[in-house]
Amino acid sequence: MLNAEEIYEILLTTYGNPRWWSEDPFTVMFQSVLVQNTAWRSVEKTCASIGDKLTPEYIGGLPTEELEQLISPCGFYKAKARTIQALITWYRRYHFDRGEAQSVPMPDLRKELLSIRGIGEETADVILVYAFYQPAFIIDAYTRRFLLRLGGEFQDDTAVRSFFETGLKKDAQLYGQYHWLILEHCISVCRKSPRCGQCAFREQCKYFLSKEKDE
Repeated sequence: MLNAEEIYEILLTTYGNPRWWSEDPFTVMFQSVLVQNTAWRSVEKTCASIGDKLTPEYIGGLPTEELEQLISPCGFYKAKARTIQALITWYRRYHFDRGEAQSVPMPDLRKELLSIRGIGEETADVILVYAFYQPAFIIDAYTRRFLLRLGGEFQDDTAVRSFFETGLKKDAQLYGQYHWLILEHCISVCRKSPRCGQCAFREQCKYFLSKEKDE
């Protein structure tokens, strides 16, 4: 199987330099909660309706019912509103200052995020990478499916994370770009019903090669 660096180079050659999530840390936090189990377009539409008011001070000052109504297009609005409020309470401890949060060692910062109800490992790592520029590789369903089809056999997410983090330099920008490239590849090509004919990994993909052999 290809190593982590080889996969990245193929993705980069195929799709070009990916975008970054957002330069605003609270936007990353807010959107990373909203996007759970919903389409990204719903998140974008909701954030567009908020506009310049998308700040922890404004969102944190909203009554719960108003926040729920505001984010209702993204589904699970009661649970997500509760998580957003808890996240704002946590971020307030750092005076809504990225630099203060960045001064905390990454393992400790990750534990703090994971202690918030509604923040799982994927969301915590998204926040670490895109909001606070910490090198925590993001593992999601797309990444698991992609590696499995390539031929990767990993016992759990810890092994998947080790595959990437030991095979690449520890760099938040690299990890963030890698994550977006995997998303783009899996949304456009390596879907549940894959478009193997369009895939840049046909020559290395165990799934494609076994399917071709069967045919």
